[in-house]
Amino acid sequence: MGATVRVVEPRAIRDAYATCSRLAAAHYENFPVASHLLPRRMRPHVAAVYAFARGADDFADEGSWSDEERQRLIDDWRDRLHRCVDGSTDGIGSDERDQVFLALGDTIRRRQLPVSLFEDLLSAFRQDITTHRYRTWHDVLDYCRRSANPVGRLVLRIAGYHDDGLDRASDCVCTALQLTNFWQDLGRDWRRGRLYLPAEDWQLCGAREGDLDDGQLTEAWRRALERVAVRTRELFMRGRAVCDGVRGRLGLELRVTWLGGMRILERVEAAGFDVLAHRPTLGSSDVPALAWGAITWRSSGGRALTTEPWPPGTEP
Repeated sequence: MGATVRVVEPRAIRDAYATCSRLAAAHYENFPVASHLLPRRMRPHVAAVYAFARGADDFADEGSWSDEERQRLIDDWRDRLHRCVDGSTDGIGSDERDQVFLALGDTIRRRQLPVSLFEDLLSAFRQDITTHRYRTWHDVLDYCRRSANPVGRLVLRIAGYHDDGLDRASDCVCTALQLTNFWQDLGRDWRRGRLYLPAEDWQLCGAREGDLDDGQLTEAWRRALERVAVRTRELFMRGRAVCDGVRGRLGLELRVTWLGGMRILERVEAAGFDVLAHRPTLGSSDVPALAWGAITWRSSGGRALTTEPWPPGTEP
């Protein structure tokens, strides 16, 4: 027999979106998720996308599952994705995971979101289970292309934007945010057995992995982090135009997101890149500066809308 498709009561859909909104509010992120800066009509859809991504990311990173169990959980997440796109209610119950996919299926159909972007996210989360080192900058960017960039493109689609230039600028910002998170979390990731800083950079600088085992951020590691921070800042600058090209409250949210990412990168730099001893974060004291920066934002002149999204020689 085929999959069961039935009419879902509007109240059940509202409850499913409420579950996604609670999940979005429960996690710390470097950027606002479905915040009140967003237009009201967008918030439930963005929360549904976030809940999907957060769940799969937790399978790859959290808990005490074996690698095989993590892969099975992501397989199940993928199967649920395909069922919810078709409107199937086979196996749909009332637990939290079911609620996520009830809302997500509604969002995908209403906003006509490309399923391929969700599949890219899953491929990145699956990679996190098996890949703990990166040889080249190209390799890291390819991971970001699938782990971060789909989120920006999905937000643009939810808002009704279908523009290649905005997509490219969004890719730059999303990759820069992901990279900033890597440098911010270098100590935490290392303790989990992961290193996202590409080997071609830290080896060129004469760094050694053993120094990280000792909790020491040597001058060689500082130089390596400085190298990748320069590239990260360039990506932020190349992506700045997406904040100019999007109107209204979403544009304001994107500016706050951009400013927040840059602020963390600046704190990593100001700390001499010693992210083993201290993890820079944003807090409530940063809100006035971010709000003022968003209000007084000056246009970038559309630079990233007419250029390639990656610095020369670093295209994935």
